[in-house]
Formats: sequence, structure tokens, C-alpha cells
Amino acid sequence: MGATVKGFRDFILRGNVIDLAVAVVIGSAFTLIVNQIVDAVINPAIGALFRADSLDNALLVEIPTTDGSVATLSFGAVIGAVINFLIIAAVVYFVLVLPVNKLRERQAAKKGIVEEEAGPTETQLLAEIRDLLAERKNTAS
Repeated sequence: MGATVKGFRDFILRGNVIDLAVAVVIGSAFTLIVNQIVDAVINPAIGALFRADSLDNALLVEIPTTDGSVATLSFGAVIGAVINFLIIAAVVYFVLVLPVNKLRERQAAKKGIVEEEAGPTETQLLAEIRDLLAERKNTAS
């Protein structure tokens, strides 16, 4: 039992788990901001374009069903979700990914670290081994 508790404690205190927990909390807070921007600014602007109060009510297509009722396809809601995703992706890229990559490049340049070229592929290595074995076989004969 003691080893199980120790293993759990080590798992929880590992840096990656804590970083992940912080990322989830920040991501949730950020999602609220983006949703508010979409709901308060983008939805009304695009909704006005389509003469609806929001994207959820824009581009509705009604399809009659076999039982006489109507099924409604909400293309506006899908467009809103896509816009929401693109805003989140753009902010994550420009606010997080791009600055971190630039910072890493600067640190690597300061340390004089140069990215290593990719080594030979598996096929190239196998061809070299084949050639060496063939050469060895010809030398032994």
C-alpha cells in the first residue's frame, strides 16, 4: 500500500501533471473569453448580415420528415463553432506558440546550438550495409 501511495504522490508532483492542470484551468478561462467575444461581437455582426439575432438562428434549413414534422439544420451554428475554433487557434498560435518558438530560437542561438541535420534514412543505412557486405564478400573470395 505504501508503494502505491508513494507512486501516486510522485505522479501528482511530476512537473508535467501540474503543467497540464494549469493549462486546463487557463484554457477554461480563455474559452470563456473567446465565447463571450463570439457571442457578443461576432454572432451579432454576422447575424445582422443574415438577418438573425445570432449565428445559431442564421442559415436555418427546414427539411420535412416522413411523419409530417420538420427537421431543422442549423448551418449558422456550425459557422459559429468554426469561427470560435479559428479564434482560439489563432490566439494560441500568436500568443503562445510563436513567442515560445522565438524564445527557444534565441536561447539556442545564445548557446551556439545548431540543429542537427537529419541522419540517413533507414533505407539508406540498409543500402550501405548491403554494399559493405557485398564488398566484404568480394574481398574474401
